[in-house]
Amino acid sequence: MRIAVNARFLLRDRLEGLGRFSHEVLQRLVKDHPEHQFIFFFDRPYSEEFVYADNVIPVSVFPPARHPYLYYLWFEWSLPRQFKKWKPDLFFSPDGFLSLKAEIPQVPVIHDLAFEHYPEYVSKTGADYYRKYFPQFAKKATRIATVSSYSKEDIQKTYGIKPELIDVVYNGASEGFHPLSDEKLANFRKEKMQNRPWFVYVGSLHPRKNIHRLLKAFDQFKVEDSENYQLVIVGRKAWQTEELEEVYSNMTYKDSVIFTGRISDEEMLPYLCGARALSYIPIFEGFGLPLLEAFQCGTPAITSNGSSLPEVAGDAAICVDPMSAHDIAQAMLQIAKDDSLHERLKKNALKRAQAFSWGSTAERVWQCLEKSIFDRA
Repeated sequence: MRIAVNARFLLRDRLEGLGRFSHEVLQRLVKDHPEHQFIFFFDRPYSEEFVYADNVIPVSVFPPARHPYLYYLWFEWSLPRQFKKWKPDLFFSPDGFLSLKAEIPQVPVIHDLAFEHYPEYVSKTGADYYRKYFPQFAKKATRIATVSSYSKEDIQKTYGIKPELIDVVYNGASEGFHPLSDEKLANFRKEKMQNRPWFVYVGSLHPRKNIHRLLKAFDQFKVEDSENYQLVIVGRKAWQTEELEEVYSNMTYKDSVIFTGRISDEEMLPYLCGARALSYIPIFEGFGLPLLEAFQCGTPAITSNGSSLPEVAGDAAICVDPMSAHDIAQAMLQIAKDDSLHERLKKNALKRAQAFSWGSTAERVWQCLEKSIFDRA
């Protein structure tokens, strides 16, 4: 079988979200199925590190698809021409976009419908494009993969897709996330954190991630904090950060907040492993990968009580109302002061992490691809 793949998020040194999912799943698919050929379509010059095996043929396709107008050109004009040339049996798209003109079986991974529920957190041209075309992609798809039962139900209800045509594949987390030795953590606490405890947030700085409310909650928490906690914010600045910046500028305890910017997984590891808890309270998520990364480190979490997050968190987190800074602050106090609760959540975190792996994700994706061929036969 010849499988065409949308590989446009495989970007060297820039694997976030969709790129991370693409990388982790695709490298396993091509190695686990050497009997099949994979045509990777990139929208710019590609890095050889993403040509994972001899059964991968990399193809750069113009134009770079980074704007709604260019999305349309790439998926509706450039890719159909490539399909005629390469004659694939199937098109797999890890970022959810499909080609409406192509007549081959197509399988998208639709991670979430945040743009349907919170279009204000997307650029106007982006939101308009997604809300116009994703319903069409969903109906065009032979099958759909998604990353949580919550997202499956959301896709079913929002787009009217039969549930038997949607497969939940979940996410995994890199094996690079794991507990560190007490000695390494002690050295890190002394050298980087002045032996002060901390909470950590991991993710992009974007309004949907709710960081401005986390900062408000931390300011409230600090009023009753007797151990001199810090809050570490790990991630790149995305866009619409004005509210976050305003809240930060007005904080009483801003000197206890550390912004690291984008750092590597290796650099992030001690921040995650040594934290009292991950404080990850987005307004909406299709999965919430930072939860799983923290759990693999043995770090519990404070997270939101809505969308997919309770499903992923299980019994390894305190779930709170993401719209209430007071509730977030109370959870921080609870996990900071109650050692027995903290120890129980740490044990639950390591156990919860075992329920997910990229190997399992790749296998579920493959089963979805195989079913799409059988469905079409």
